[in-house]
Amino acid sequence: MRVNKKYSCLPAEEKGIHIINIRAIEDIGYDQHESTLLNSLSKNPDADCKYGLYFRDGKRKVDYILVYHYKKSSAGRTLARRPQQNDASVRSSRQDQPLPGKGVQLEMGGTEPHMDYHEDDKRFRREEYEGNLVEAGLELERDEDTKIHGIGFVKIHAPWNVLCREAEFLKLKMPTKKMYQINQTHGLLKKINSVIQKITEPIQPKVAEHKPQTVKRLSYPFSREKQHLFDLSDKDSFFDSKTRSTIVYEILKRTTCTKAKYSMGITSLLANGVYSAAYPLHDGDYEGENVEPNDRKLLCEEWASYGVFYKYQPIDLVRKYFGEKIGLYFAWLGVYTQMLIPASIVGIIVFLYGCATVDENIPSMEMCDQRNNITMCPLCDKTCSYWKMSSACATARASHLFDNPATVFFSVFMALWAATFMEHWKRKQMRLNYRWDLTGFEEEEDHPRAEYEAKVLEKSLRKEHKHKETDKEKLTWKDRFPAYLTNFVGIIFMVGLTFAIVFGVIIYRISTAAALAISSTPSGRSSVRVTVTATAVIINLVVIIILDEVYGCIARWLTQIEVPKTDKNFEERLIFKAFLLKFVNAYTPIFYVAFFKGRFVGRPGDYVYIFHSFRMEECAPGGCLMELCIQLSIIMLGKQLIQNNLFEIGIPKMKKFIRYLKLKRRRSLDHEEHMKKKQRYEVDYNLEPFAGLTPEYMEMIIQFGFVTLFVASFPLAPLFALLNNIIEIRLDAKKFVTELRRPVAVRAKDIGIWYNILRGIGKLAVIINAFVISFTSDFIPRLVYLYMYSENGTMHGFVNHTLSSFNVSDFQAGTAPNDPLDLGYEVQICRYKDYREPPWSENKYDISKDFWAVLAARLAFVIVFQNLVMFMSEFVDWIIPDIPKDISQQIHKEKVLMVEVFMREEQGKLQMLETWKDKDKRKGENCNNHSPGLSRSRSGSLSSCHSYPLDV
Repeated sequence: MRVNKKYSCLPAEEKGIHIINIRAIEDIGYDQHESTLLNSLSKNPDADCKYGLYFRDGKRKVDYILVYHYKKSSAGRTLARRPQQNDASVRSSRQDQPLPGKGVQLEMGGTEPHMDYHEDDKRFRREEYEGNLVEAGLELERDEDTKIHGIGFVKIHAPWNVLCREAEFLKLKMPTKKMYQINQTHGLLKKINSVIQKITEPIQPKVAEHKPQTVKRLSYPFSREKQHLFDLSDKDSFFDSKTRSTIVYEILKRTTCTKAKYSMGITSLLANGVYSAAYPLHDGDYEGENVEPNDRKLLCEEWASYGVFYKYQPIDLVRKYFGEKIGLYFAWLGVYTQMLIPASIVGIIVFLYGCATVDENIPSMEMCDQRNNITMCPLCDKTCSYWKMSSACATARASHLFDNPATVFFSVFMALWAATFMEHWKRKQMRLNYRWDLTGFEEEEDHPRAEYEAKVLEKSLRKEHKHKETDKEKLTWKDRFPAYLTNFVGIIFMVGLTFAIVFGVIIYRISTAAALAISSTPSGRSSVRVTVTATAVIINLVVIIILDEVYGCIARWLTQIEVPKTDKNFEERLIFKAFLLKFVNAYTPIFYVAFFKGRFVGRPGDYVYIFHSFRMEECAPGGCLMELCIQLSIIMLGKQLIQNNLFEIGIPKMKKFIRYLKLKRRRSLDHEEHMKKKQRYEVDYNLEPFAGLTPEYMEMIIQFGFVTLFVASFPLAPLFALLNNIIEIRLDAKKFVTELRRPVAVRAKDIGIWYNILRGIGKLAVIINAFVISFTSDFIPRLVYLYMYSENGTMHGFVNHTLSSFNVSDFQAGTAPNDPLDLGYEVQICRYKDYREPPWSENKYDISKDFWAVLAARLAFVIVFQNLVMFMSEFVDWIIPDIPKDISQQIHKEKVLMVEVFMREEQGKLQMLETWKDKDKRKGENCNNHSPGLSRSRSGSLSSCHSYPLDV
């Protein structure tokens, strides 16, 4: 077996490591009765190490796990299946096997089984890398005798000196011994807070970290020189498991493996398959009998359970277990869900107002009144006949539920709600930064990604081949230009594909409406509009869900070929591309209905055609707002129900079931081996790896767009978002606690680029709602009619005012109805919705002056609404301070206290120096006043006197 010479320079005995003949141990045969006796007398070694949470000695905690694949020899595989073998002894012997990198040569006792070059290369890289980890101060222990055949685990422990060193490098703020009183409210505010605490006590989680704190420890970046400032009475718990795993991960990232002529950290080793996984361990089991109390079990009971949906989240415990970045996500989701409560209440009131006033709405009453006998022009050529306006009575009444004066108020309210939500989150974020000791935290530049290092290496090798002397290489825009071009072309193509699909659905709607109009049954002809709208929206929903998954993969691929330098750059570019594609995918059908449908129809006798055969779609007599509401509600609810919930529940359950079937098949082959309890790292290896927070944020941001962008057409959107989020919080929590491997804790002081996206959506929502109210609803035409054309100051006659007349003799050849007597009488004049001159006018069918008056009013409303709401939003932003007053006071108090601590320390040092000088001076005087009999030893005495301060 080849061994790296770097680690075999010293004999194994000098390092205190015994050379073990592995083959000899494997060939030892144990009698079954002796094995049973030994097992009965000895303690269970798995219980001593708490089933994988500690090393074999039961004292050193496992902080991180590296997993790798290896090929077992035939003898090893045969041995693993021997039923009479002492399992505990073999596991112990395999785990005590010295790790590569400690200078130990393993005697395999025979010819080594043939392994291919790639396996050898991976093994040698692991040997060097693990040796470098040992040199960095980490302690390692290997376990290859696991239930998962062909999988080896390397357990990593960071000793105290390494933790202290890395905590100082990372500038981790740790609590000191100094404690101070948190400022409390007084007077009326104190009474109000106490009443609120008593009222909300049943909905508070039963978690120690969630209780209100009256005192707080002063925090300071850890320093080995100032260890006396920190409370080190319990060194085992001073650095919690989250911090320990973060420290180990930082060491793993910067520790390199220089095999194959270039540097490789843990990210590169994972990308190249040298290791198959790397993860910290969960704290223990979350269910089962005799489970020791741990944070994971507590989170499962008080957070990741649908039975506690009405409770607040234990955010501090979430941060303690998963880190600040994940804690901030769940805190933001909680604040967003809380803010949806008032928005939902106001939306319900607006909807109920529409229901209460539907019978008093004069335009819908006029449309439903059959005595008006208004005959409308055909909806399609030849096959469609004339129809009565009263047949659209149900649509007109339903439109009033969402198209009423209260909708304008709700649009203004939601714009201010969005601004208030952003300000409220900024204040909440500052409170969390103070509580989590993140004030003053600045993110440092991350390590380069594995792909970036590989590209740089490839570039440097090319230049070396050309015999060019180069400095340290880096990727420039010229290197990335092909990737940028591919990104641009790819995004344009995807956006064009989305538009093409929406256009295809429009063709489907037009052709289906024409086909259903030929139906011989009256019920079929009467339900044409509802049938076409519902089926088209369902098609849109299915296409959106499919393209969402496709666009997510394409966005990741486009980002990968750009080769961003750091993980942060990669994440930001991925978020931008994925959001752009998914935004266009989700909202293009809604934008079409809101702003384009019915705008380019033409008029009877001069319609606009697609492919010379299909007429463009028209809005219903009550307007397109009702259809917009249907489109928005089905897409929003469908995405939340299918994509967000069923996929998140169903796919993990399906993967878990597949893993269960595989394990069941293995149990049938080796029953006795699988009767043993699994180690913690084996259980966690079977969980899904953590894929980042981007999908979680993305679905919430798209939902935020549904709630704000078109809220004027669907006031119940906040209510459905609230109901979804109540489930979403517990669903995500359950996924993080039970379905995923524990992610590496990442420090973060904000939610990053997502905040800017939210602000952008909030600004865009004001503009879109202004155009929806002006151009999609009938709010502005009603106001114009009421104040300019109404004879008695009421809405009577409004419907007739919005309809123009057409002489049926002016139909183009071949477009008149095939059955002109379908209504039972001959039609001379039919009506259509538009502002045009009548056929008896000199400029017949030209646009009338009423159209320009309404258009001017619409544009004026957009300008006034947009500027007014923007001003009010900015005023809310200005009037609410970003940092709460009490938090700014506490931060200032912390700074003052920290200065006092260091001043006292300096004073103590000065006093100690003065004391030493005084003692030194007195000692010198005593030495000078010695008796003459001792003069011969004076030099020695003086030297001893002057050496006193050094000894001290």
